[in-house]
Amino acid sequence: MPASGSVKPIAPVTIGGTDIVFAQGVRAGNWLFFTGHEATDFETGLAAPVIGQPGLPLHGLTRYRREGDVLMERLTRLVESEGSDLRHAVRLDQYYPTWRAVDPYHHARRARFGKGGIPPSTSVVMKELLVKDAGIDVSMLAVMPGGDRTPRRADPKDVPVPPWSGFAPCMISGDYVFVAGQMANEDDKMAAVHPKASRPRQAMWGGTDIRLQTEFLITDRLEPAMRVGGSSLANAVKAQVYLGNIEDLPDFLDVWNAYFAKTPCALTIVPTSSFGLADGIIEINLFGVRDDGRTKKQIIEVDLPQAMRFGPAAVKAGDLLCLSGLVAADGKGPIAHVGDAGGLGHLGVGAQRQMRYLLDAAAKVCEAAGTTLANVVRAQHFHTNLADVYAAQRVWHERLPGVPIPFGAVGTPGPMPVPGTTILLDLWAYAP
Repeated sequence: MPASGSVKPIAPVTIGGTDIVFAQGVRAGNWLFFTGHEATDFETGLAAPVIGQPGLPLHGLTRYRREGDVLMERLTRLVESEGSDLRHAVRLDQYYPTWRAVDPYHHARRARFGKGGIPPSTSVVMKELLVKDAGIDVSMLAVMPGGDRTPRRADPKDVPVPPWSGFAPCMISGDYVFVAGQMANEDDKMAAVHPKASRPRQAMWGGTDIRLQTEFLITDRLEPAMRVGGSSLANAVKAQVYLGNIEDLPDFLDVWNAYFAKTPCALTIVPTSSFGLADGIIEINLFGVRDDGRTKKQIIEVDLPQAMRFGPAAVKAGDLLCLSGLVAADGKGPIAHVGDAGGLGHLGVGAQRQMRYLLDAAAKVCEAAGTTLANVVRAQHFHTNLADVYAAQRVWHERLPGVPIPFGAVGTPGPMPVPGTTILLDLWAYAP
């Protein structure tokens, strides 16, 4: 059990003999975070069971199913090592470089979680994963048993769930509410975009796709899911938004702010390659608190450049602090010397300059909320170039010497929400 106000790394591992130490999990109070898991052996690349027997590629389970099984076994072992289990998982996030990995992974996931036991889930296709040839990146959030934390599934009647996925659209744990990633699908078959989110057939105008889909997601998917969990849009704490075309960002924000300007939540907007719905262009998940709970939402504002974020600096809910996604920008655009940094990109100069700027900002936010960078429990990195990951991780270890970092890193299509920046940082921290 971590000391009051601190976090405990779970099964830290040094990656491949480098100086990068990865926290496979973090325990903070009654929370368990497992971030950025790919089916690696941490030494050479993919784990041996995933590779299989090269001479017998068609014998046994498919390669992506083997990959899913390795990941599910690891998450099971890690959560049980702290005295919890998969029944206490409340959120899953998955990234894939190809849609071909999704169905085999779903078979592995159902085999572990059982029917009806899969927590709220978000799945999107990204450009690239960190481990060569990996097809699946998984993060999981769980709670410790006891008190009123036992997760309870909630199913709003008008929020469809694809039967092949089987995840809970909403889950309640104590005062907290978790809503799965939502798309503007018409039904549970993901056959088409809902008519309310579509322009009239053959119409060149009569609505903008991003505005229609965003409005529909807020009013017909997110609000009903929050309501069945005893919450509301006003008590949303954190949203992750995945955009298929980053140029849709201004229209998205215009619609979003019509609902959230008065009671904003932390907001992270991530460029995305594709989605489970072929004509879908946006997916959103939410985390919030119950309207009648003792845990209240608190907006944390800090003197940071507005250009580096699209929501408040952070929102605190009980002992969790959720920051808005951060990019290295100021009022003029990207900070000086990012990108190739004058031709020194291969030496990590641009990446390190961005990361120092980002961690300086994140440290100010944590301090304003009564915590520190050492209490970060989930650090999701989105990179337009995964070659920057090592340089970025060196800055973490520069700031927190010897501390295992609970990070995941995914390659996104470019550009970032501020073109010219190459790293988007999404952080959660423990703030008791």
